[in-house]
Amino acid sequence: MSNSVEEEIKKEVADNKILIYGKGTKSMPMCGFTQETIVFFNKYGYDFEVIDVLRNMEKRETLSQMTNWPTLPKVFIDGQFYGDTDILDEMERKGEVEPLLKKAFGGE
Repeated sequence: MSNSVEEEIKKEVADNKILIYGKGTKSMPMCGFTQETIVFFNKYGYDFEVIDVLRNMEKRETLSQMTNWPTLPKVFIDGQFYGDTDILDEMERKGEVEPLLKKAFGGE
């Protein structure tokens, strides 16, 4: 695992309150799961970033090692890894997503 790739990931996570590592971009998702995650966060109206790791195997592998989560997308909120929309949908059902996002964005 490359240290520089890990550092790059840590910086990206720190720089974005909501960060999705997926296949494709926010404007052009390349898989249904990434699209689903974008739709999920669009509902809340907070700013989020999507980083395409489709063509960056080293980053994908490093992310999988760092998170112990093999699949994409990988969602980080306020520096914390949360998995994918399966996890987020469950959290949403319990009413946990909105308070988490409000806290991440300083109670906006």
